[in-house]
Amino acid sequence: MYQQMIFVNLVTDDVAATKQFFTELGYDINPQFSTDECACVVISDTIVAMLMTRQHYSQFTDKEIVDPAKSSEVLLCLSAESRAKVDELVDRAIAAGGTAHGEPQDHGFMYGRAFDDLDGHTWEVMWMDPAAVQG
Repeated sequence: MYQQMIFVNLVTDDVAATKQFFTELGYDINPQFSTDECACVVISDTIVAMLMTRQHYSQFTDKEIVDPAKSSEVLLCLSAESRAKVDELVDRAIAAGGTAHGEPQDHGFMYGRAFDDLDGHTWEVMWMDPAAVQG
C-alpha cells in the first residue's frame, strides 16, 4: 500500500545551524537533498522538513515570505509515543538553542508541549492515550 508523505517547506536564516539543531534532536539530514541553501530533515519515513534560505524558498512562491520570528505561518505538531518522549524532545530542542513556546498542556488523556526552533517556527509535540483515542 502506498504511504503518502508530507514535505513541510520552511524558511531558515542559517542552514548550517538548522542542520545542527535538528541533528541534536535526533533527526537525520538527508545529504542527497541538502545543499548550502536547503536542509532536508528526515523526521520519519513519511515526514520530511525542507528548511530553505529565503532566496531558495522564493523560487517556489510569488507570495510574501513571513518572518517566523514575528508571524505565525503554521503550527507544526508531531506525535510522541509517551509523555516522557514529549518532555525528552522539547527539552532537547531547548538545550540545542530552541525556546519553550507556551505552557505544557496536560488534559490527562493528552499531554503536549511546544518549542520554537532557531528561526521561530513553532513545533508542538503531543502524546495522546491510545485508549482515549479508541473511545
